Amino acid sequence: MIPRHQKILFAVLLIATIGLGFLVWRLRRNDHDRLLRGEDSAPTKAPAVAPAETATLFVANDQDGSLSPEQFSLPLPADNSARAHALLNKLLEIYSAADSTHPVPASVPAVLNVFLMPQPGAPQDKNKSADSGPLLAVINLTAAFANNHPSGIEPEMLTLNSIGATLHANIPRIAEIRYLVDGEARPTLAGHADLTQTYLTAQFDEPGESSKSSPKSPSKNTHKPANPSTKSKTATRTRRKTRR
Repeated sequence: MIPRHQKILFAVLLIATIGLGFLVWRLRRNDHDRLLRGEDSAPTKAPAVAPAETATLFVANDQDGSLSPEQFSLPLPADNSARAHALLNKLLEIYSAADSTHPVPASVPAVLNVFLMPQPGAPQDKNKSADSGPLLAVINLTAAFANNHPSGIEPEMLTLNSIGATLHANIPRIAEIRYLVDGEARPTLAGHADLTQTYLTAQFDEPGESSKSSPKSPSKNTHKPANPSTKSKTATRTRRKTRR
């Protein structure tokens, strides 16, 4: 025979279980009703819109192998990673246009992420904060963009050079660039331009302009022109255009 105190304990537990079950049912019912009414427990906040700024994009031209600095009014976030992402999205969007001077089939998105980190091996200046030193940019391209890119050393290098020059012009702290494709290392962009190298942005300083970055000395993993005969073709034009 079951002792009396055990019967009492069983009855108390049964009542507590039924009460908790009813409470859970009421809470779920309230949440369901709230969703049906379109209500949200969090206050509605309009998405922040970055202010428009003038940005200089270096647009490639396949006919003469040049990079032309062109100005655009773009909404650019304050965060450098987001800013770099917005700049490259606009640059590669230009290449997908029907009248592009450097046609690259449209791939949306073309850039998944841009990661910025302190440049490895850069000398540390105790008098300057960590927010003022040179940066390494890791650009994560999509496989669709790389797979659809025109093959050839000149068109591939023009794309990489235009990316480097654009980032250097708008975020001078970026001293080095590396590339990933869908988050993984890839030997080449489209069969020719090496994506395993680290590219320096100091090469894009205009004549007479002091270097804005502190790149490391050239090494076996540092970008060098793939073909010396194309060096003169990739010289930046001095003319400037303004677009909106």
